Amino acid sequence: MTYNNKPKPDDRSDNVEKLQAMIHDTIENMEAAEESLRFTNSETQRREIEAKNERRRESIESFRSEIKDEV
Repeated sequence: MTYNNKPKPDDRSDNVEKLQAMIHDTIENMEAAEESLRFTNSETQRREIEAKNERRRESIESFRSEIKDEV
């Protein structure tokens, strides 16, 4: 049995589009999380959601920085 161990070519032609889609999805997740805050009375859950959204904001900043590097 032989295996083809050639690495895939490094195709970055669609990186910007992928990063933009990731930003869009992350923003949608943030909005859904913000909406869920309206329905929780748990302070612990509220803090967890707010912390997660802060991490999402940081991710968006990173994605935007990568887009600038790609362009």
